[in-house]
Amino acid sequence: MPAFTKSSPSARCKSEYDSLRRVLLCPPEYMEIKDVINDVQKRYQEENIDTEKAMQQHTEFLEALQREGVETDLLNPSEAFPEQVFTRDIGFTVGDTVYIAEMASEIRQGEENVLQKWLKHHNFQSETLGCNRVEGGDVLIDRDTVYVGISSRTSKSAIKELQKKLPDFNIIPISFNEKYLHLDCVFNILSPTEALIFEEALDKETVEMLSKRYTLIPVDAKEQFALGTNVLSIGGRRVFSQPQNVKVNAMLRANDFRVIEVDFSEIIKSGGAFRCCTLPLIREE
Repeated sequence: MPAFTKSSPSARCKSEYDSLRRVLLCPPEYMEIKDVINDVQKRYQEENIDTEKAMQQHTEFLEALQREGVETDLLNPSEAFPEQVFTRDIGFTVGDTVYIAEMASEIRQGEENVLQKWLKHHNFQSETLGCNRVEGGDVLIDRDTVYVGISSRTSKSAIKELQKKLPDFNIIPISFNEKYLHLDCVFNILSPTEALIFEEALDKETVEMLSKRYTLIPVDAKEQFALGTNVLSIGGRRVFSQPQNVKVNAMLRANDFRVIEVDFSEIIKSGGAFRCCTLPLIREE
């Protein structure tokens, strides 16, 4: 099914929870676990990905986004990039600029060039961080604050470069247990005052720091493994989540979020869910 799109003047993104207007995705047409790069993939390596099922689930997600009024753009999938469905990792939008990632895993290197060409063709302003390794799953924005996870995928030098490029933002580095892949797999901002968290992946001081700014909604180990933290907020207290993550969804509803349930069980076998599969281009307050 073709996505519907409209032209827009520039990228705009200042939070993880403002109304999502335009987003970039990529169908999982060639999705496959080739080189194991996280713990979830290790679990599903032998079973691997049912591509037809993954495509069906991704289409259902795309259609649900469109029903909520989100304009959707699609990258053309390539057989050379089996992880390309996770568009969040190859870029991130802060203010009016889309920053191009530099992928750590060899199997993902080259996805950045595809994104850069797409952005140029569609007249979006983009920048790189100058050969400093960074992935978008480690970057979360909340108004004038940008949280950046430190891992083998996102370097301290990238964080310093980001601070130079964003002098009006407070860049807060966050250390976490990188076996969980990206920061957005253990911490996810839902609103100006609420966030999901898997505390086991973070040190006590970090949890205390975050608890001073947000009401932290806990995710347990079972639902974290099923990417319960990796939901997608699209504004107006609307959140995409998997039906399998019953506890997370119950807590979201108890906090007056409208939970939009889409089965993503095939796609999460590669270690990412709704936030990982979406690169916001425009969010509006």
